[in-house]
Amino acid sequence: MFAEDIILKPVLTEKGYDGIASKKYTFVVKKDANKTQIKAAVEKIFGVQVAKVNTVTCKGKLKRMGRHEGYTPDYKKAIVTLKADSKSIEFFESLT
Repeated sequence: MFAEDIILKPVLTEKGYDGIASKKYTFVVKKDANKTQIKAAVEKIFGVQVAKVNTVTCKGKLKRMGRHEGYTPDYKKAIVTLKADSKSIEFFESLT
C-alpha cells in the first residue's frame, strides 16, 4: 500500500482549524489503515515527525430522497499530532 493511497483528503472544519495551532491535523484515511501505516504515510508525504495518531471510525448519516432512504458511506478519520520540534504542514498554514 502506498502512502498516497492511505491519506485520502484533509478534513477542513472549524474544529480542525482549532487544532492547527497545537500541531494537530485531521485527515480522512482508508478504513483498513492502522495507526502505524497512517504515521508512516504522513511522515513520507509531508516530511514531518509524528508524535501520535488517534483514529475515529465515523458512521454514515441517514439521507432521504423522496420515498427512498439510505446511508452515506462510513469513513475513518485520523487526528495526527506532530512533535514539538517538527515543522508544520504548509498546506494547513495557508488556511489560518
